[in-house]
Amino acid sequence: MTRRGVHRLTRYAGSRRRATVLGVLSVGVVAGLVATMMPLLADDAAAAVVAVADTTATTVPQDGDNSTKTTLATCPAPCDGNRFGSRDAIVGFTVSGVPATAVNIRATLRVHTWQDAAATVTAYASDVDAADRRPAPEQLGAALDRVSTVIKGFNEWDVSDLVRGNGDWTVALAQSGLDTRLYWASRENRDPGLHPRLLISYDVGTGTPSATPTPSAAPTTAPTPAAPSPTVEPSMSPSPTPSPVPATTAPAPPTKTPDSGSGRCGTVSDLLVPSCGAWWGMYSPASAATGWDHGKAVTDVEAQVGRRFDVVHRYHDFSNVGSNGAFPDVYQQAQMREGRIPFFAWESRIFSSGTVLTWADVYSGRHDATIDAVAGRIRAVGSPVFMGFDHEPEDEPAKGSDADFVRAWRYVHDRFEAAGANNAVWVWVMMGWSGHYDRYAGLYPGDRYVDWVGYDPYNFHVCNGSTVWKSPHDTVGGFYRWLDEHRLGVGKPRMLAEFGTNLHPGDPNAKRRWFEEFPAALKAHPKIKAAIYFNSAGMTRKTGDCDMTMNHNASAVAGFAQAGRDGYLRQPTPTVKPR
Repeated sequence: MTRRGVHRLTRYAGSRRRATVLGVLSVGVVAGLVATMMPLLADDAAAAVVAVADTTATTVPQDGDNSTKTTLATCPAPCDGNRFGSRDAIVGFTVSGVPATAVNIRATLRVHTWQDAAATVTAYASDVDAADRRPAPEQLGAALDRVSTVIKGFNEWDVSDLVRGNGDWTVALAQSGLDTRLYWASRENRDPGLHPRLLISYDVGTGTPSATPTPSAAPTTAPTPAAPSPTVEPSMSPSPTPSPVPATTAPAPPTKTPDSGSGRCGTVSDLLVPSCGAWWGMYSPASAATGWDHGKAVTDVEAQVGRRFDVVHRYHDFSNVGSNGAFPDVYQQAQMREGRIPFFAWESRIFSSGTVLTWADVYSGRHDATIDAVAGRIRAVGSPVFMGFDHEPEDEPAKGSDADFVRAWRYVHDRFEAAGANNAVWVWVMMGWSGHYDRYAGLYPGDRYVDWVGYDPYNFHVCNGSTVWKSPHDTVGGFYRWLDEHRLGVGKPRMLAEFGTNLHPGDPNAKRRWFEEFPAALKAHPKIKAAIYFNSAGMTRKTGDCDMTMNHNASAVAGFAQAGRDGYLRQPTPTVKPR
């Protein structure tokens, strides 16, 4: 939960690994064209792959053979007064030569136009044949990136969520905000320097490719496991601990490799990235009143909103005993069997005693037995699971410096690797508050150590004394833009590891509308691939004007349920079966 207090302004430069540039890429021609080797174009620090086919998708008969024209067109409906005249620019690429050990693949689409325009153009994954003479527009796939203003010259879109490596990749450009045609240079333009292209770079990893998990449909019911002996709530406050859950053993999972897949909807990568849309998740704390039943805490909310959550978030400590420390516990094991993905948020604390460990304590080796035991249990799960270490470290001055955090993160990560727990998908979680923008580069452990970039945005409104009611778009947009502008975690999926909203004291239905508007905010920020609601008062107190829970009244529940029915948040859940 985001907190506001006295914050250090210590700056740490931090080190970032430079991307290894793709040296040679071969591209083949699709749709019956003879395979050729396309020349790489020197363009900044990335290799450029030229389009192998492009066309304009339209229903206008006089457009003719769009696959051979020197221009591509975009236009919404109505276009130039014609309500049937919409056009999408379709561009296809064939990428080969990316080594199997490539990780953190970044792909940028560059397309040239000859005019400035007050138009928004969004890049989407597309199933349209880019070599077709005059294809009809089809339903667009996942939104990848957008430009809000078109500039004369090359415009760029981050399509890393689509281009996972070698293969055939097709992008559609769709226009809004200006109802007249814009023209873009096609691969037939007489100037080769204007042809559409992909700029590709990547880091070099180790290991061999692993298969993409096969998604399986979630069961339609959500049974709660039989309650074991009472356990405790691993919240941010101290609590007693029960007896430990025994660790199990299993063969080591394969070494993690870059995301793979066709980019078609319905697939999930080996780093738990859905090919379209975003996961819908929940943190719902248990309480003494329910016997610390962490299963019921989730299924009760699921029953209220009428669906199963994709991701279940829980906080854990360094005690290595009970539900707090010996995770996954029996509740999480049941949740995984029923199709939910766990997010283990591991805190360097002992909840029962209130002890706070320093990051130097962690990397000193004093807690290696605990780290190794947790790594062994995560390894035993066998399937990918989300793993975090000390969320919001910028608000933990007692634990050490920013450099200490990075060192501790890498230390824990490396011990997991040494234990063969390569199924841990590491989520780096920051507050994302603008007051700490000068510190985030120094808190970033490096691309090799981070799989997802997470942050915790909230519409606190009067809970923290503000008079500003932030829309979902404004709530999630600030740190999202900062990450883009400062190139931190480039190409990595993003997660709202916590998010929430207060009610509006002057508008009883504002919270409901906020939830109903939330899917649109995610679609406008397509790099966010998971959103987890923090259903707790957390660091705020419940009052008549402040209640951050999503189910504090029927109106809020109705809005949240409506959001959860949006197709963007209806993802296939991979089977996660603890052994």
